[in-house]
Amino acid sequence: MASFSTPAGPFKCAVALAAALLLCGSAVANEQPDDRTEPESLYPMTATYRASLDKGIPVKGSATRTLESKGNGQWLYRFDVDSFIADIREATYFRWEDDRVVPNIYRYSLEGMMIPDRHRSIDFNHADNRVSGDYEGDEVNYTVPADALDPMGYQLQLRQDLKNGLTEMEYEVVDKRHLETSRFGVVGEDVLETKLGKVKTLKVEKIRAPKKKRTTLMWFAPDWDYLLVRLVQVETDGTRYEIHLESAEINGKNVSAQTKF
Repeated sequence: MASFSTPAGPFKCAVALAAALLLCGSAVANEQPDDRTEPESLYPMTATYRASLDKGIPVKGSATRTLESKGNGQWLYRFDVDSFIADIREATYFRWEDDRVVPNIYRYSLEGMMIPDRHRSIDFNHADNRVSGDYEGDEVNYTVPADALDPMGYQLQLRQDLKNGLTEMEYEVVDKRHLETSRFGVVGEDVLETKLGKVKTLKVEKIRAPKKKRTTLMWFAPDWDYLLVRLVQVETDGTRYEIHLESAEINGKNVSAQTKF
């Protein structure tokens, strides 16, 4: 059970903390089965993280990410938070094809006792290159390029592109009324001390316009299948979010300092 604690502003803190963790998508049912084998470039995994938010009032929480094969090239990627303030469920159903995420369905919900519920539902129609659905009460319906991604799918694609040796990445991500371009670049290498032991990492920065004061840094471990190990985000007002890997299992194997994939 995750827990958040703050004497004031529970909704703002819960959403902000969830946003930091998220940095760390009936179409599936309509897919026809095929005989393709699961590629070895993608492994089932479960990872848990602890998170902190520092804005004068300390807030702590935890979350779990799960990647699960559904067979026939279909996968489910989930993000779950449970707390006394809010429960968050986020998931993308996608097809894995030639080292690429091909999203089918994206779902998001935030529900709490004293906060407004938030729900997002986006379906991808690849035949017409369109997305449709509902974004917190507003209709979603517009054309997208063939390589458009959902808000969870691009995170998996980033990992895969790092595995393939790319150092600069750009993704078109579906948002409320339009696509949002997200850019990332490798800016260095660090050895981090983690709860699972020391590990070499690639340091990645989200690239923003120079006038933007918000910064986001992520550390991925090549030996651990490029798993996200740490994330730091600093907002324009100085608010600092951090998440750290607590435990992980990849392809049925517990991750430790001696583990390599």
